[in-house]
Amino acid sequence: MRETGRMNAVIDRLDRFSGPLLAALGFANALFFASFLAVLFVALRTLPAAAQDDCRGENVLDTMRRDDPARYEELMRTAAATVNGDTLLFRIDRDGVDPSWLFGTMHLTDERVADLPANAEAAFAEAGTVALESTEILDPAKAQLALFSKPDLTMFTGEKDLTDYLTDEQRAVLKEGLAARGLQLALVQRMKPWLISGMVALPPCEFDRKKAGEPFLDLKLAQMAENDGKQLVGLETIVEQFDAMASLPIEFHVQGLVETIELGDRIDDIMETMIQLYVDGETGAVWPMLRAASPEMKDDETLAAGYAEFEKTMVHVRNATMLERALPLLQEGGAFIAVGALHLPGEKGLAHLIDEAGYTVTPVYE
Repeated sequence: MRETGRMNAVIDRLDRFSGPLLAALGFANALFFASFLAVLFVALRTLPAAAQDDCRGENVLDTMRRDDPARYEELMRTAAATVNGDTLLFRIDRDGVDPSWLFGTMHLTDERVADLPANAEAAFAEAGTVALESTEILDPAKAQLALFSKPDLTMFTGEKDLTDYLTDEQRAVLKEGLAARGLQLALVQRMKPWLISGMVALPPCEFDRKKAGEPFLDLKLAQMAENDGKQLVGLETIVEQFDAMASLPIEFHVQGLVETIELGDRIDDIMETMIQLYVDGETGAVWPMLRAASPEMKDDETLAAGYAEFEKTMVHVRNATMLERALPLLQEGGAFIAVGALHLPGEKGLAHLIDEAGYTVTPVYE
């Protein structure tokens, strides 16, 4: 009964705190920044450790299925209708060249995520070229220098700082929430809100593992490619990725940060749900799951527009860039292309875009 009450409280809070912004920003930020927080941890080593042995939360879909079966069934129908939304690995074929592969990663150190599935491991072994979102994860110092060349991507460099965009209520929420994490608002108020969101949306154990230098899946792939003598290619740069984030309205980021802080340790439950969906290859269920926690999305045009702009900027536009830079590799054949799993599914997902470019894209299941 105690656990049931706790999980009902999770759903209630998700409903209450303007979930579309939380879904689109807080947790997407966590996944987006999970890889590059490793780059920034040289500067973040003084942040306190979480000192927790187990950060795994509860799967919110289990509770939704039991307590709100209608919403759960609607979510699963949406997920099932998502193109290319039920696997992490795709084989890419075209006459006259060796097959290539498209694989979805999750930028986490969690042991359930950090190792390649057997079918992806076999595909990786066949490939002569490995393409990742960015190769800068191999050289944090170089990546830091790239970011330092455009300090406005991570810091407020003018007269204003984060507090100038906060209402009194938001300021109080942030001060209390950051204090619970061992941080002071005064120490991070020069940071851009998307950087703070990415930090606080990570479960404490994940944050600590990254801080300790444990490799996440994308970094392991890069290291394996180097060790095997494979050609290693980046599809984006860290500056391009931060530029995309910075192009969204600052108010959108601030609201997302506040809502992420509001959830407190319930963040672990959402991240746990996302990890379990990833392990099951159910990439098409991730965005519907996040949206399902926010029934007001359908009735609030402003929130819906903000969410749509985030998805366009951080997923669809980047997918088009990745496609453009991946096509020469596919034309040569023998490429293993690994990007965040949320870039794969849907009509504007990378798997479908590659199919439209004239390749035969075949889902591969365990």
